[in-house]
Amino acid sequence: MRPVQTVAGPLSPSAVRGPVLPHEHLALDLRRAGNREAVLDGSHVPDIAGELSLLRERFGLSLVVDQTCRGMGRDTATLGRISAGSGVAVVAATGWYCEAFHPPEVRRTDSGRLADVMVREIVDGTGPLRIRPGLIGEIGSHGEQPSGAEARVFTAAARAAVRTGLSVATHARLGAGGLAQLGLLTGRGLAPHRVAIGHQDLLDDPVTHRRLAAEGAYVSFDTIGKSGYQDDTVRLRLLLALLDAGYAGRVLLSCDVSRRTHLSARGGTGYGHLFRTFLPRVRAAGVTDAVIDLMTRRNPLRFLTGAGDEDGADALP
Repeated sequence: MRPVQTVAGPLSPSAVRGPVLPHEHLALDLRRAGNREAVLDGSHVPDIAGELSLLRERFGLSLVVDQTCRGMGRDTATLGRISAGSGVAVVAATGWYCEAFHPPEVRRTDSGRLADVMVREIVDGTGPLRIRPGLIGEIGSHGEQPSGAEARVFTAAARAAVRTGLSVATHARLGAGGLAQLGLLTGRGLAPHRVAIGHQDLLDDPVTHRRLAAEGAYVSFDTIGKSGYQDDTVRLRLLLALLDAGYAGRVLLSCDVSRRTHLSARGGTGYGHLFRTFLPRVRAAGVTDAVIDLMTRRNPLRFLTGAGDEDGADALP
């Protein structure tokens, strides 16, 4: 398996012995949506690093993927500070979010040149420290079909992924449009096992989940704990249905912390809700520790490294 590119450099997957949070935000700015709480900046570094450090000590948290990309307030230098302060490896991302957050560069640039922008960041790094992204995402759309601008970004993301070997994670608003997203990405030559379709725990549609998994994509249940969007009881039912259908190897689990009020230091459920609250319910439902390790460690590592079923299953301890 290829190394995982973190903010501190390449990391061997065999060194990741604990769980991975594959869809989180450690630094972002989404204030254009009118929500002043949608900011995680340098002032939150002590709270976030402290929380991740506790999760490392208690649950073995080994790796966090920050899916904050261009136009979302990405700050790779802050990610480096959080990683160093917590002892938890962090992956940065590149790409563009949904159309409401597209900067002017997207509106005036074709998909080929957008792909070139991502490839340059992946190869040469970004920010003052030239930190290299280890993921393309979260590439976003709102609705059953991406808008024209969003479709250009999906096309660019697929091209950049094919050229660099990185995988692509998506933002599907309320879980809608995942099949269309997957079709756009695979239609440009990207293998489905290098795609993770986001926010599927917000879509109460087990048939769609099975279709995505059957195509070979990862199905992200990545807003766990966000009760304002969905109750965890529904998430548990949807997860168990996917496991019963035989698709444990296509599940990713995370919490998508994206507001300062989500931080445990501010009274929120925090980055550890998955480990403290949700996974005990999964175990109580009869899911084994081996399957939980598959969903929380082996699957995200296979996704990040682009490993297929034939070459990723036995390469991890």
